Amino acid sequence: MLFLINIIVAGLLSGLMYALVAIGFVLIYKASGVFNFAQGAMVLLSALTFVTLNEHGLPFWLCFIITVGVLIVAAVLIEFLVLRPLVNRSPDTLFMATLGLSFVIEGLAQLVLGTDVHQLDLGIPDVPLKLYGLQVSDFDLFTAVVSILLVAVLALLFGKTRVGISLRAVADNTLAAQSIGIRLPYIWRIVWSVAGVVALIAGLLWGNRQGVQFSLSLVVLKAMPVLIIGGFSSIPGAIVGGLIVGATENLADIYIGPLVHGAVSDWFAYILATAFLLIRPNGLFGEKPIQRV
Repeated sequence: MLFLINIIVAGLLSGLMYALVAIGFVLIYKASGVFNFAQGAMVLLSALTFVTLNEHGLPFWLCFIITVGVLIVAAVLIEFLVLRPLVNRSPDTLFMATLGLSFVIEGLAQLVLGTDVHQLDLGIPDVPLKLYGLQVSDFDLFTAVVSILLVAVLALLFGKTRVGISLRAVADNTLAAQSIGIRLPYIWRIVWSVAGVVALIAGLLWGNRQGVQFSLSLVVLKAMPVLIIGGFSSIPGAIVGGLIVGATENLADIYIGPLVHGAVSDWFAYILATAFLLIRPNGLFGEKPIQRV
């Protein structure tokens, strides 16, 4: 029983890493109703910018501030060059725009900052810690605390402020929101900037674990099942979806892996997400579409 609890707890903590990436997708989806395929590229850009500055001798806090500034500038440029010309276009058009944007960001990031693999050390030991008989990583505990704080801040920002109310109005009906004076470019710049900061936090944590390299942009593949299970429009849903994916991956590796003579964690989450699409297509916390007839 203790072994089983260890497996589940380790999976839950790992799932929070997936949830951090998924939250960035949720923010963009809530603002535009579009799946932002460029979120993985933003994770790569933010982590690569930070580690490059850090390798040139800048202190951690200054690297963080400069990287946030870079991401805000990127958000303004994305809104002006990509999103503004596509206002009131179909979601499919915006999705294809974000798909192309991902390649542009990845290419520019590696052209300017290089393609080398960088080692990122945040000073947090990734070693097991005994806690009530459980083996828990210090780094996983730190990730859990960061995730909880991030969700709390975002909940306050988008649930209790005028920006949050405007965001919900834009997500519900873009034309109606514009008709009552909500400035769509302003909302998009804020949302993409916040999504960039979330990408930076996720990039630092993932980069600390696996290094900063091109494959960092592929963490979006792990966010897909999380979004399907939790719901594309819910930040708490991203957290719950991440917990479910992390725990089930570990359990599947232990109990199903030996039956198929190999690891199943790479693909089991997609099987689980497919099951949710059949049973609950909007996810656990997703909003059901309202159809007027």
